[in-house]
Amino acid sequence: MTPTVQLYCIRIALGLVSGIIAATFAQFAFSYATGFSPLFNCISVALIIYLVTFYILKASYKNKIEQQSKILSTGIGIYFFSWLVALVVVYTIMQIYLV
Repeated sequence: MTPTVQLYCIRIALGLVSGIIAATFAQFAFSYATGFSPLFNCISVALIIYLVTFYILKASYKNKIEQQSKILSTGIGIYFFSWLVALVVVYTIMQIYLV
């Protein structure tokens, strides 16, 4: 597997994990907020996880990928798509079975 494909797969997994974390926060920690606040909080969680893991991945893939900007942009779309899918599915399951 090439480093770019590895980075892409890591982004998919991180998107799913961040969706689960954001849904858990939305259910328990952000439940006091009303309106669009839980959504903005979940987006903030996803962005924070993406940025933190970007610096970790940048250090690990520094010598493997020529263009450092590719580390930031590779898999950004699938990260947020998998985050959104995981967020909706996990939050819906929590709403059905925990309420």
